[in-house]
Amino acid sequence: MKALLLENIHPAAVETLESRGYEVELRTGSLSEDELIAALAGGVQLLGIRSNTTVTKRVLDESPDLLAIGCFCIGTNQVDLVAAAEKGIGVFNAPYSNTRSVVELVIAELIALARRLPEKTQRMHEGTWDKSAKGSHEVRGRTLGIVGYGNIGTQLSTVAEALGLNVVFYDTADRPAHGTARRMRSLKDLLAVADVVSLHVDGRPGNAGFFGAAEFAAMKPRALFLNASRGMVVDYEALRDNLISGHIAGAAVDVFPAEPKAQGDAFDSVLRGLDNVILTPHIGGSTQEAQEEIGWFVAEKLARFALEGSTALSVNLPAVLPPELPSGRRIGLLHRNLPGVLAELNATFATAGDNVVDQHLATKDGLGYVVTDAAAPLSAEAIDTLSKAEYCMWVRTW
Repeated sequence: MKALLLENIHPAAVETLESRGYEVELRTGSLSEDELIAALAGGVQLLGIRSNTTVTKRVLDESPDLLAIGCFCIGTNQVDLVAAAEKGIGVFNAPYSNTRSVVELVIAELIALARRLPEKTQRMHEGTWDKSAKGSHEVRGRTLGIVGYGNIGTQLSTVAEALGLNVVFYDTADRPAHGTARRMRSLKDLLAVADVVSLHVDGRPGNAGFFGAAEFAAMKPRALFLNASRGMVVDYEALRDNLISGHIAGAAVDVFPAEPKAQGDAFDSVLRGLDNVILTPHIGGSTQEAQEEIGWFVAEKLARFALEGSTALSVNLPAVLPPELPSGRRIGLLHRNLPGVLAELNATFATAGDNVVDQHLATKDGLGYVVTDAAAPLSAEAIDTLSKAEYCMWVRTW
């Protein structure tokens, strides 16, 4: 059993998979499409990536041994989720593990920009003593506008409020406010009152170019702007124009539309060279604590899917969390969600004189997944009959 982990994934993932019997290959950088296909050709069952490796339909089509993909991060837009689901390949991520790390970076950048620390430290390194309060402010009493009130946005809301900021938020989904945060009816309403705007939206294609010239123009004069979500959601040319004009007082950016593939590669951006801008290399979730948590969390999800049939927290398959493997036998059936599948499956057990000990079923987006623990193994003939059914995508035994 082989696993391939890319992009410097934490050793905790290696330890977890090796403890479950996997031979693990660990690589520090990301791979191109052709390189990834070649790397997976050696019978790799589990693939681990972060945000810089793209798993396309072609990669999936040419990797017949691949069972599951682990995104050792929050986002999964780098994987063709529809194509993966069609092939029955489970995709897993870590939706909660690095939220605190991202929040702490945003808070640190917010304070640094409010106190104009980037330009102050640069002046000191240049040998200039510039002790002045001009343009420096406390964050207490200021209004933070959070765009995207998910796992990170809500935790940021709580921490920011504890620092004395007033919090407003906007989200297209109906989400409850934390603490005294106020929901705004539109993005325009939020931009009109926020002294600081922080983006925390996902990377779905519809969010491309979400924040551009019109949105920057709608922000309060001398407001601050932060993006630790996805690079493709912001027009950075428009941000540069507003920084140079002075309409935006400062910005902190951790994500970019195109990011270098490996450590030490060259980086360029239209925002380079501006003294009121903090640029960081997509390190929002890059703390030892977060990476260790993500490492074992996602690796355990991959192992339980491959070895036990669990799809708990899968982002593209129906979620089934069966108990640990019982003393009997387990069969997993991923199928088209058609009427009568469960009845036909149970009839197969009945015909074989086998007793169903435990059974779990879930459906999602036209797919169904049922895990059945039986008192005895089904015959090879019965399993072959199931696998040839028109509704069957795959059938596996554990």
